[in-house]
Amino acid sequence: MTGTSTSDMMLGGLTQAAAEARLATEGYNELPRASRRTALRIVGEVLREPMLALLVAGALLYFLLGDRVDALVLASFACLSIAITVVQEARTERVLETLRDLASPRALVVRDGQRVRIAGREVVRDDILIIGEGDRIPADARLLSNNGLQVDESLLTGESFPVAKEEGGEAAEAAVYSGTLAVRGGAICEVVATGSASRLGQIGKVLGAIETEAPRLQVETRRMVRLFAAVGISISVLAAILQGTLRGNWLEAALAGIALGMSMLPEELPVVLTVFMAMGAWRISKLGVLARRAGTIETLGSATVLCTDKTGTLTENRMTIAELRLADGQDFKKQDNGTAILPESFLPLAELGIMASAIDPFDPMEKAFHALGAEQGDGRLSKLRSDSHQIHRLYPLEKPILAMSHVWGTPDQAGALTVAAKGAPESIADLCCAAEAERAAIRTMVEEMAAGGLRVLGVAVANWGDTPLPETQRDFDYRFVGLVGLSDPLRASVPASIRDCQTAGIRVIMITGDHPVTARATAQRAGIAAGEVLTGTDLAALDDHMLAQKIDRCDVFARIMPEQKLRIVEALKRAGEIVAMTGDGVNDAPSLKAAHIGIAMGGRGTDVAREASSMVLLDDDFSSIVASIRMGRRIYDNLRKAVSFIIAVHVPIAGLALIPLLLGYPLLLAPIHIAFLEMVIDPVCSLVFEAEIEEANVMRRPPRSPAMRLFARRTVLWSLFQGVLTLALVGGIVIAGHVLGQHVDYIRAFAFVSLVMAILVLILVNRSFDASPFAAIARRNPALFAVAGSVSILLALSQYWPGMTQIFEFAPLAGTSWLIAGALALGLFALLEAIKLGPVKSRRQVTPAP
Repeated sequence: MTGTSTSDMMLGGLTQAAAEARLATEGYNELPRASRRTALRIVGEVLREPMLALLVAGALLYFLLGDRVDALVLASFACLSIAITVVQEARTERVLETLRDLASPRALVVRDGQRVRIAGREVVRDDILIIGEGDRIPADARLLSNNGLQVDESLLTGESFPVAKEEGGEAAEAAVYSGTLAVRGGAICEVVATGSASRLGQIGKVLGAIETEAPRLQVETRRMVRLFAAVGISISVLAAILQGTLRGNWLEAALAGIALGMSMLPEELPVVLTVFMAMGAWRISKLGVLARRAGTIETLGSATVLCTDKTGTLTENRMTIAELRLADGQDFKKQDNGTAILPESFLPLAELGIMASAIDPFDPMEKAFHALGAEQGDGRLSKLRSDSHQIHRLYPLEKPILAMSHVWGTPDQAGALTVAAKGAPESIADLCCAAEAERAAIRTMVEEMAAGGLRVLGVAVANWGDTPLPETQRDFDYRFVGLVGLSDPLRASVPASIRDCQTAGIRVIMITGDHPVTARATAQRAGIAAGEVLTGTDLAALDDHMLAQKIDRCDVFARIMPEQKLRIVEALKRAGEIVAMTGDGVNDAPSLKAAHIGIAMGGRGTDVAREASSMVLLDDDFSSIVASIRMGRRIYDNLRKAVSFIIAVHVPIAGLALIPLLLGYPLLLAPIHIAFLEMVIDPVCSLVFEAEIEEANVMRRPPRSPAMRLFARRTVLWSLFQGVLTLALVGGIVIAGHVLGQHVDYIRAFAFVSLVMAILVLILVNRSFDASPFAAIARRNPALFAVAGSVSILLALSQYWPGMTQIFEFAPLAGTSWLIAGALALGLFALLEAIKLGPVKSRRQVTPAP
């Protein structure tokens, strides 16, 4: 403390001038965070992506070559991709800002001798802080005076039960921490640390040292784009040199080289990937999930391990009464998530618990007593008190007696008072002066209830006559009534969601700060395998090698410290797992950032957790994670379908550009034809795959191997086979036309129509991995009909609208040519479907994920 004595500060606190001076020198009471990602900044980030940079560079190149049509087409798709990404990510940032504002606490401090309420960010060191029930504590502080303060520190430590504070006690007991919640009592405190100097801020420093990994799909696509670009440019340059050398017409050779290069360069891939990720983020937002980075949705679909916190994630972070036991051993257990109509013999125990609680409580355990009373209906809990009864005196919890008592009676009658007490079972036994046999029976019941993960409280009752009330609660003649077991209930959707994860081959691991017994019981109720439970103490004794051996067979971790959560995540990553981590507290932030996919709770989660995560559950619903996994798998499947289609369609386009060079024919496809095919038909057709529903087995197969690549050899070979077969049919038309002496404009029109029909066939073939052709066609996909109709209209315009026929250099086709093109397309469809459902499908059955 500097410049002011404690006694002076107790009287008047800091002056406003002193507080403003300290605010100017030490800064606001908030964690440093990265500057807000404005729309302009997001545009800059998007433009630095190699995939979109290639698209922009291609447009610029065509503009410099004077081909403004191709340049405008390329630039339009680049701008569309950028716009989709910017809109999605800017919307994400706005939602996060709203969440941050809602979470900002207010604070009651003493300034110039007056109590004033200020924004939590304006609290400074040495401020006198007044804490009451329900207050969110804005800074680290030490207790100066205490009135039975109990604090919920679950967002910081993971412990679900309130912590009692005591001035002059151990360091943790005599201090309160930023971000925690006062649930009972009150205190006067002196602020000792704000902002990054607080305990919460120390965790923020750990986050700054953690590097996040780029999504694997993004890395792989960058590599493939570079490879395709290198191969395409090399072949086009070589073809241009060869053409110019052999024929002597270097201008025609240059045009042929440009056309060939355009046919081989993968302009569509960056467009398709960006659209899929942006559309996926939009679709998943409708499920209540905010994707801070769109690419992580796909990564979530490949998750092999889901690490989840307990408090507030699997559970509701509220207390409920789960079991009651009377002194004679009678037992009543409440059904999960259901109402409990108590038998008559248990009503006094419930009513005494309510009488020993605050009338309007903040303490979650006391709220649970009132909730149980509300379930009983009118009149059932009025045996010991009537509406005219009131509290005559409160005896607060104070060590060494960890119990509290409330004295009830009518206002005008001092006698016939009822004293209700509740607290730790051993303290209640002491107040009752229980004999050793009774104490042993109580201990046995407590152990049985605790084994089920319950927090156990004892309840006792006493009566008082006309004499004045005693100074301490020890002077009452108590009678032991029974025990009450409280639990933090599971979210209703959790068991089914965990079963879905397990069916999908995703291992669920629970990591909590709670006691091992509580952790095991919660895991068993949720459906998580709870064999060996590893504690923080056990973990600290293990080196990395020993932890690697344990991590494969332990699914429950208890009494875990924040830095140990990070160590668990890192161990799983070293084992080759794709790790998703859920959480809501400050203590979860480092592991959220270190995981491949960090999933924060948006409703009750902290700013730190949300900033560290890549995804936010806006409704805090655990089941949304399963929906996200399903969506991620669907996106990856559909992306593979689109990539397979794009590779397949490039083969006949490149082949038709190459055939004239090899056989000495006139140039068949000019850059305008290829630009039309690649930058209009291909990306639009790829939207069909983005809108495809998931495969039937999407959640009944294990996650794909982390080593599995989007451009796997099998995928590429199948695509090349489709493309070569298509090229053989369309190329046959070109060769036959020249053999028959048809005009080059007619051959060009015939080949173009046949190629477009073949492209539509390739869409149908690649819509499903395993469904029959009839089932695949019958699957609902409005985008397919829209695309097919649009392409048909464009194809008709290219043949019959003079403006387009002149630009494309087409001659009108005879009816027989249309029939031949249609027949060839049907034949291609039948042949490819027969192959897909035969040898290709049998090879796919070796691995569950296609």
